[in-house]
Amino acid sequence: MKNTFIYILFFGFFLVACHSSEEKIQDLNIETELEETTAIDFYLGADLSYVNEMENCNAVFKNDQKETTDPFTIFANEGANLVRVRLWHNPTWTNYSNYKDVEKTIARAKNAKMKVLLDFHYSDDWADPNKQEIPAAWLEVVDNTAKLGDSIYNYTYKTLQNLHNKNLLPDMVQVGNETNIMILQKDDKPSAMNWSRNAYLLNKGIKAVRNISKDVDKNIEVMLHIAQPENAIWWFKQAKENNVVDFDWIGLSYYPKWSTYNLQEASEAFKTLIKTYNKKLMVVETAYPFTIENADAAGNILGADALIDGYKATQEGQLKYLLDLKKALKNAGAKGLVYWEPAWVANNCSTRWGKGSHWDNATLFDANSVPTKGMNFYNQP
Repeated sequence: MKNTFIYILFFGFFLVACHSSEEKIQDLNIETELEETTAIDFYLGADLSYVNEMENCNAVFKNDQKETTDPFTIFANEGANLVRVRLWHNPTWTNYSNYKDVEKTIARAKNAKMKVLLDFHYSDDWADPNKQEIPAAWLEVVDNTAKLGDSIYNYTYKTLQNLHNKNLLPDMVQVGNETNIMILQKDDKPSAMNWSRNAYLLNKGIKAVRNISKDVDKNIEVMLHIAQPENAIWWFKQAKENNVVDFDWIGLSYYPKWSTYNLQEASEAFKTLIKTYNKKLMVVETAYPFTIENADAAGNILGADALIDGYKATQEGQLKYLLDLKKALKNAGAKGLVYWEPAWVANNCSTRWGKGSHWDNATLFDANSVPTKGMNFYNQP
């Protein structure tokens, strides 16, 4: 990362908790049998982890005909085939992105006939390139790598087993979120990388996915996720040198604001990673503003400083960026692109830092709750 302060600010802004978080999450009628789908050549996804919270904040979502519609249906109808959802261990500061909330999100995704990528943060809060804080429940074994390995294994296995028992098993699992630094650290002040410890813990998480997949006879693919392609170049090299090799997907965050690579350089990095490690690759986080105007009281993270040459802060500019990134990925042989939080729309709920959304100018819905032109990246070549 070019600027630690910017990253801290960026992820600090994400810490959202609605006034309505006391509301009980209602159960869904979950379909027990989903239609078999053909193999997907290229995943087009949306991280919809905020949707349940936004709806409890009285947000509405409309389709192209300006009709209020379930957002999962909107994305599926536009051409999305994958929903990414984050999971925190025990987030006492919010009622969202905990296990119960994740169950609801996965059920909604499956009912809309979309695949699911489950993102284990292995933290009670945001895990990111500058912060990988251990869940409070595991703090007493933070310095005992063997016992900590048991904790990550058992938690991962049991979570997936519980989801399987409710017909909610994800199709892919991220073992960690933006794990540029060592996972499961004592606090939010990162320590130096200890690859012996880091590799052991990552491999325990991977093993849990492999074992539950075998035990329930369901294929679950494993993804490792790094922020920004330039960091993935060195990280996956070091991971391989330390025997972290049993995974299916390289997952990347790519935000031009925080990357030293332009689209052409990113495309070359995609090619290098795919060729070097013989893994499938997907950008699982990206976004681009369609305006620099603010729709609510909360300051936006992606302002004028997030713009890159050739892509204006307009709906047309947002769509052009997404189509060009999709083209770069396909040309490199990659297999997917996920938009991060396209439904974190303007609202009147409070966050730790203000009131509203810090992302409303970078969603895929305009101020009138209608899809932006950027939404068309799901259905345009």
